[in-house]
Parts: sequence; C-alpha cells; structure tokens
Amino acid sequence: MAKENSGIMKKVVKFGGSSLASAEQFKKVGAIITSDESRVYVVPSAPGKRFSDDTKVTDMLLHVYETAKAGNDFTEEVKAIKARYDEIITGLEIKDFSLDKDFEEITKQLEDLTNPDPMCTLDYVASRGEFLNGKIMAAYLGFEFIDAAEVVRFDENGDFQSEITNEIMSARLEKAKNAVIPGFYGATEEGRVVTFSRGGSDITGSLVARAVNADLYENWT
Repeated sequence: MAKENSGIMKKVVKFGGSSLASAEQFKKVGAIITSDESRVYVVPSAPGKRFSDDTKVTDMLLHVYETAKAGNDFTEEVKAIKARYDEIITGLEIKDFSLDKDFEEITKQLEDLTNPDPMCTLDYVASRGEFLNGKIMAAYLGFEFIDAAEVVRFDENGDFQSEITNEIMSARLEKAKNAVIPGFYGATEEGRVVTFSRGGSDITGSLVARAVNADLYENWT
C-alpha cells in the first residue's frame, strides 16, 4: 500500500548478472521495469554468463587486472570485455551511445599498474562491470545514471559508512525521478573506489530502498 502524500508507489528493482548477460536479457528486464511505472530506481549487476561455459564480466575484469599488474599485454583481454558490452549496445539498438571513452579510461588506469606506486586498484577495475552496465541500462531506459561512487561512501580504511551514505543518497535521489545506480561499489570521500564483497549489488539495492523510503524492494535474479 502506498504511503500517504506520495502520488504512486515507489519501487527499487535490482537485477542480477544472469538477467543482464545479453541484449535479449536486457530487453526482458526493460519490459519488466516499464510495465510498472512505480519501478523508478534500478540497480544492475555486471553481465553474467550467457551460457554454461561463458565467463562473467567481473571475472574477466579481475583477470585483466592481474595481467596488467604482471606487466603483460592486456590489449586483447580489454577488447574481449568491450566486445561483450558492444554486443549488448548493438542488440538494444541504442542510438548515439558508446562506451569508447570509458574503455579508454579503463585502459589508461590499467597502464598505470606498471608504475612503482600505481593509483589504479583492484576494486576500481572490478567495479567497472556494474558501472558500464549501469550506463547501458540508463541509456536504454532513458533514466538518469548516477555513479554509485557519488552516493555510496566508505572511509579511508575501506569501511562502509551507513549513515553518511543514507544522507548523501537520499539527497541525491530526491532530485531524480528515475535513476539507475550500479551495484557492488562506492568510494571514499577522496574518490577511491571500494567494492563490497561479491554479490554486493544486493546491498546497494537495499541502500537505495532505504534512502528513498521505498514501498517495495524487488530483487530479480
């Protein structure tokens, strides 16, 4: 039952990686979201397996990090990850949208790992699966994209800051009628990305639901 003084119910929906592994799955998710106008905030995971022998994008990202850290050529690995996303974008027929600049930044960060004191971190690389999928989802739905690094706060030790997060996220989402907030990660006040444990998109979904005082939090798998 909707709360008093609210025009419609407000729902937060989270979708797991298997639900967003391909353009076909994206379309199913899009139909679920648009079938109910109260589904106004969406939390996506990174693309999961498309078939039994496939590799999850997060695992691909973890591997490319290790490759780059070891000083080995990671070009083909990045191309393979980008191809996964380009396949989804093409299948969804999203016009005037690409992740080219995002992959340029990811490549730049990976190259930084060869420096004596690199700024690039494992958490940053691992979080790009959700970050990129969130950008696609927002473009596909016509929703606002809100980087979780802006609204999920960790302290300098990497410990999650619950109340600060709720304060920041509540204020930010109050200004967004519809939004996509990628799961799994946040950042320190200085901007260093920190991830939750694997499966952390579920946590992000609950944080969003709390911040907007949602009537319902739906966790789709």
